[in-house]
Amino acid sequence: MAMAATSASLSNPTLQPSHKLSKSRQTITFNLNLKMPTTHLTKFPIQHLTTSSTRVVPLYAATTPSSTPDTTTTFHGVSYVLGDNIDTDQIIPAEYLTLVPSKPDEYRKLGSFALIGLPSTYSTRFIEPGEVKSKYSIVIGGENFGCGSSREHAPVALGAAGVKAVVAESYARIFFRNSVATGEVYPLESEGRLCDECSTGDVVTVEFGKNLLINHTTGKEYKLKPIGDAGPVIDAGGIFAYARKTGMIPSAPPA
Repeated sequence: MAMAATSASLSNPTLQPSHKLSKSRQTITFNLNLKMPTTHLTKFPIQHLTTSSTRVVPLYAATTPSSTPDTTTTFHGVSYVLGDNIDTDQIIPAEYLTLVPSKPDEYRKLGSFALIGLPSTYSTRFIEPGEVKSKYSIVIGGENFGCGSSREHAPVALGAAGVKAVVAESYARIFFRNSVATGEVYPLESEGRLCDECSTGDVVTVEFGKNLLINHTTGKEYKLKPIGDAGPVIDAGGIFAYARKTGMIPSAPPA
């Protein structure tokens, strides 16, 4: 799949002295150059985060081994199948956005409400009453998955519920970006319409090395589009974890 670099990505911070600041204070300029599938850019142009001319060190150009996609990654589990235009209100309704994901107890509680906003036409519950985790670790969707508001809680709620990957025909740009930035779930694109081919409860395997989804229940295999340079960022646990791991920003001091 063709890839295109966005203008919103993270580079090494460059310290620029300012005559208005004391010697102990310096401004830090970040640039971002994370590649994404072009399908996420054609309808939603991304604005520049900065007009600085600072030299960019792209995420995909890091020289450490962690910049190489982990083609050995495999997810195996039970699938939960959704349709088109699953929006963020269905993934996690606004009333639960007061939960703070950085707090472990609230992170688990957030996961327990994942996909609670689905209409009654979805008769199978994603999470059983009284449970905080779902038995469905792979979500399969149709077109425009994750549309609606820009809330980061959407991919976080899915990750907290135990989802490892979402496989959809296409994504809303902001959901795709939030999935990469938080490192919670892998947003994978299917070559075809898997939500019409698979059923909730099917046992499936996602193989990154072969860009393949195997449905063991039906015996069929489906090609997936490569996740590209977003893969190593999610592998690391999100964009800031990746930046620290590759030396783009200093590692967090020990607690």
